Amino acid sequence: MDLEAVRAEFDLRMRRDAPPDGPGSVVERVGDVVRQTGPDADSWNGVVWSGLDSATADAAIAGEVRHFTALNREFEWKLYAHDRPADLADRLVAAGFTPEPPETLMVAEVRSLPTEVRLPAGVELRPVTDAAGVALMTRAHEAAFGEDGSRIHQQVLNRLTDDPDSLAAVVAMAGDEPVCAARMEFCPGTGFASLWGGGTAPAWRGRGIYRALVAHRAGIAAARGVRLLQVDASDDSRPILQRLGFAALTTTTPHVYGLHG
Repeated sequence: MDLEAVRAEFDLRMRRDAPPDGPGSVVERVGDVVRQTGPDADSWNGVVWSGLDSATADAAIAGEVRHFTALNREFEWKLYAHDRPADLADRLVAAGFTPEPPETLMVAEVRSLPTEVRLPAGVELRPVTDAAGVALMTRAHEAAFGEDGSRIHQQVLNRLTDDPDSLAAVVAMAGDEPVCAARMEFCPGTGFASLWGGGTAPAWRGRGIYRALVAHRAGIAAARGVRLLQVDASDDSRPILQRLGFAALTTTTPHVYGLHG
């Protein structure tokens, strides 16, 4: 895989020409910035691409702050390590943004990924197709990450209701207990699909559940004709994904602008 070419393709298809990531969301280019405005505060709102330089960056940042604060929305500037100008991160922080932990953008060709699902004894996969399944996903997310899952709950529920073919979601069950959940979002016309979630409850880590959920989704992607899978990988998941055949393209650091006052 030509990593430089794939990164350029990702920048073009998944950032500069990004499709909306959910029903009711609007993606628009304003000058040298591409942003998504969701239908409500529970949707993802933010900047997905920019083509700035030192002369234009500060005005563009101020324009996005005005846009989203006028809507009373928190939003995220999705900053990648190769974005310009080189000091864009510093400029965002100076404008009031807070950086979150960096993640590694990883990509794999679907045809090269394992699709055999191997689960530990007592664990089975359950497709998420309705509100009850979304509730189980939320419980798994909260157990894995120790954070409130209400926003993800609403996002997934909205997508299943309004555009179910754009999403494949699954929860790993140990009896009646959800111990891991993951989803894949399809982006028709781009060649890519995105993997999200996969966090595992602490007592069930190290048993191959995360790998099994990647393989499960890779099989679905292959059946749907997807060419490339993309993941924003944490430090915990990056080495697992590398062993499965994913390659690192760059890093991404979300910068969040909260509502002030």
